[in-house]
Amino acid sequence: MNSLAKESTSATDEQTTSTASQAATKAAAQPADGQTDTAAKDQAKAKVDPRDQQIADLKQQLDQKDDQMLRAQAEVVNMQNRFKKEQASTIKYDGQALAKDVLPVLDNLERALATQADDAAAQQLKKGVEMVYGHLQDALKKHAITEVPAAGEKFDPNIHQAVQTVPASDEHPADTVVQVLQKGYLFKDRTLRPAMVVVAQ
Repeated sequence: MNSLAKESTSATDEQTTSTASQAATKAAAQPADGQTDTAAKDQAKAKVDPRDQQIADLKQQLDQKDDQMLRAQAEVVNMQNRFKKEQASTIKYDGQALAKDVLPVLDNLERALATQADDAAAQQLKKGVEMVYGHLQDALKKHAITEVPAAGEKFDPNIHQAVQTVPASDEHPADTVVQVLQKGYLFKDRTLRPAMVVVAQ
């Protein structure tokens, strides 16, 4: 009886030992979850073809070069547009400096015409000055040089230069030009010389 009990106990111990051994073997064979994920990622990286990576890098470089080329082309177009505008402006206002230098001559002719001619010689001379003055005015008008409207007009700081003020009245409301001291001139849409005026305030 005791012999049977001992054999039964021994068999049970052997089974328990065998089961524990198998469990330990399985545990050793299966890595932890974190280790499994890391190993999978490493394998995925190892599977990336170097040529694919090289192609991706080349595509990125190509995109960068395309972007640089587009920017350079846009800059060239902008420079061309600026040059065309400057060239058009130069052509449009060609002769402005010469026209400005002629204005004092026109002023002097007007002063000469304003003098009184008493004798026949002076009158003949005055007629000659009138002819020169008329021809000069015609030449200026042909080149789009016109007189600034001033007397009786509303004061405009873009084309008028106020050098004196007088009190406003019924005849001359405030901010209107009362008198022109020196004529002003326009060259196309530019002010060649502002008119020097007296303004009512």
